[in-house]
Amino acid sequence: DGYFEHCVVECRYSSKDLQGIEMIDSYYFNKVEDVRFNSTVGKYVGYTEQGVYYAEAWNKGPELAGELGELERFCKGSAAIYYSA
Repeated sequence: DGYFEHCVVECRYSSKDLQGIEMIDSYYFNKVEDVRFNSTVGKYVGYTEQGVYYAEAWNKGPELAGELGELERFCKGSAAIYYSA
């Protein structure tokens, strides 16, 4: 009866070295992953026709810089909390 859209942000910590942190930001529409940002790859990658369209636009726009800023702010900023648990 409608559409389902959601986003999942994941920080992967492989060591206490902050350089080893990986951030994955996935965008889903109706349970299908359309597009993903992976900090290791350093850009958006589309997995559907619509996702490829979004990835191309977002890689050329301010969204890419925003994701790299989120890696610093969200993942690296939360590392101390993660390692203290």
